[in-house]
Amino acid sequence: MSRPRLRHLAIVVRDAPRMAEFYCTQFGMEQFHTDPDGSCFVTDGYLNLALIQHQLTGDVPAGFNHFGFEVPAVAPLADTLEAAGVPRPVLRGGDRPFAEYRAVDPEGNWFDLSEHGFLPPSVADR
Repeated sequence: MSRPRLRHLAIVVRDAPRMAEFYCTQFGMEQFHTDPDGSCFVTDGYLNLALIQHQLTGDVPAGFNHFGFEVPAVAPLADTLEAAGVPRPVLRGGDRPFAEYRAVDPEGNWFDLSEHGFLPPSVADR
């Protein structure tokens, strides 16, 4: 891989299971992960679409949330991002098997960085 590749999009939705069913039925995507909060993750085999379950008690509105790049190595990119005047990427918390780092662009839009991609090995190896 010679340059970062866009491999992940995330949308906050009001009914994640319904939206996952829609994308699987209408576009042939496959659901490969469900979070305890009901968020669903689907893929076309290349791009991972996170359908994040909206929480009325949360502070994140429904709609676009973030995107993610698969990169050869996070450390050198973190250095160049920091030199460009944005905060250095930070490790993401949680137990998901993807999206190791979170970063922001100059306007504060979130994006993830991953060295191993956005699909679990069981899906990525197919």
